[in-house]
Amino acid sequence: MPRHTTVSTCTAETEHGDHVFEIFDYSQHRGMGNGEYIRSGVFSVGGYDWAIRFYPDGFSGISKDYISVYLELLSKDTKVRASCDLRLVDQSTGLSASVTQEGPRTFDSGNSSRFSPNNGKFMNRSKLEASGYIHESNITEQLGNLLDSEEATDVTFCVGGETCAAHRVLLATRSPVFKAQLYGPMREAKEQLVIIEDMQPAVFRALLRFIYTDSFPDMDDLEGGANREMIRHLLVAADRYAVDRLKLVCQSILCKNIDVETVSDTLALAYQHNCDSLKDICLEFITGPNVLDAVVATEGFKNLKATCPSALVDALEKSMRPRKARRVYSSCA
Repeated sequence: MPRHTTVSTCTAETEHGDHVFEIFDYSQHRGMGNGEYIRSGVFSVGGYDWAIRFYPDGFSGISKDYISVYLELLSKDTKVRASCDLRLVDQSTGLSASVTQEGPRTFDSGNSSRFSPNNGKFMNRSKLEASGYIHESNITEQLGNLLDSEEATDVTFCVGGETCAAHRVLLATRSPVFKAQLYGPMREAKEQLVIIEDMQPAVFRALLRFIYTDSFPDMDDLEGGANREMIRHLLVAADRYAVDRLKLVCQSILCKNIDVETVSDTLALAYQHNCDSLKDICLEFITGPNVLDAVVATEGFKNLKATCPSALVDALEKSMRPRKARRVYSSCA
């Protein structure tokens, strides 16, 4: 009998795509807080939607000295087999260099595998800022040096027995409160030495550092609780001097450090200084499942009852909303 030979082939259909995510004013994004990100526009490759996430202060605590960058699958209820190559473009030459590659592997929209890579340490921040990938002015570094050198300062602050020298025009540019104090009809406008009441010297120095450089001083030597307390004091200082960006950054950091022991104090702070987003997150935490009883047992909750009863009213209303919704639903069934 004749012998027949058959042949079949399997060819994988692939589609390639490139997306350029250009980030302007990198220094303005730095300081958003660990875990905070900006996202690129949505782009489509292979019939699926994707985006790039950029974390200027790192994705998590272990990557706080790095920037974190991820490709994210946005299409819902799907699995896609794909590869990705995340690259940086040298601003002086226009040439790109691969930083991390991954795949081919399966992206599942239903779990964390929708992100690539699985490592948050994309590039050390110091290395990035010293490279040609960022084309920015070093003015913040120069202003920080100006603050440290005290060269050409024209006002001195006395805070808790310590003195800090600064430049009136720079403070007035960044803070409307300082502008009113140092250039308006107030007594401080005519004096070379200004007394600052009710503020710790370290907090005031950190406030000045942020005003000059748009960044925090190094707080690595502070323990977790002391670090959190410094951020709270800085939020109060930012509100006092209307340094809005510092206030937002402090809120972002506190939002990520809420627990049973601290939430009441943080909630009281949010009410006292009109921090709506921080307030909402604290209320959401308190009214979560199996949390309220533990919060009520803390010393912070007792202080909250005494100093900010309106917070308790809001928490009670928030906890009752789901119950009301369920009653309405059952009555219509």
